[in-house]
Order: sequence, then structure tokens, then C-alpha cells
Amino acid sequence: MKKLSVFTIVYSLLGVVGSGTVFFHYIEGWSWLDSYFFTVVTISTVGYGELVPATAAGKIGTTFLIFGGLGVFAVAIREFAQYHMEKREEHTEWLVGHLGNGRHRCDEADAANADDAPHQGSGPAGGAR
Repeated sequence: MKKLSVFTIVYSLLGVVGSGTVFFHYIEGWSWLDSYFFTVVTISTVGYGELVPATAAGKIGTTFLIFGGLGVFAVAIREFAQYHMEKREEHTEWLVGHLGNGRHRCDEADAANADDAPHQGSGPAGGAR
């Protein structure tokens, strides 16, 4: 999937919130603050229910806001999460590269021949016969 730029995401979110705010201010007659609040609560799926559109145009506009705004909001959340996952992977790779993986380091020859040494002990696998 194509990676979106931060500016595209931010401008898309601002566009949705701004257009929703203006729409509800003029169509429903709400204050700017109430219009903004309703828009943000709707696209974030919180839905307090304090404000409800009363006009037919307001109800239809809300459905468009839900579908379009939720899509933009979901993409923004996904990109934010993807960014942080990539940063965490980079950090983990850096840690493993600089600190090792916690195992004892030995020469390659020792590692290749470690299982060739005869077993010492009195059990069935080793010892005198």
C-alpha cells in the first residue's frame, strides 16, 4: 500500500473537520464550537449524543461525514501506527546490532565443533565401557 505523506493526512483531516464545522454551523445553526465538537465526536466514533442534527440536510450531511470522515480518520490512525511500528523495529534492530542478542559469542570454529566433543560422565552416553 502506498505510504501517504504527513501533509496529505493532516490537510485531509483539517479539510474534513473544517468542512463539517462550517456545514453544521450554517445548516443546523449551531455555534462554531458546537459544530466543531459534533464533527470531531462523529468522525472519531465517540458519539456522545449531546448534539443531534434536526434538519433533513443535517442528517444527510452527517451520513456523508461519517463515511468520508471516518475513512480519513482511520487512514490517519493507520499511518500513525505504521510510523511508530517502523520506528520501534528500527530501534530493536539498532539494539540487537549494538548490544547483541544476549548469547555468548564464540569463535566460528568453536561453534562449528561444539557438538563434536566426546561426552564425559558415567551415564549411558559417555564414560568407560
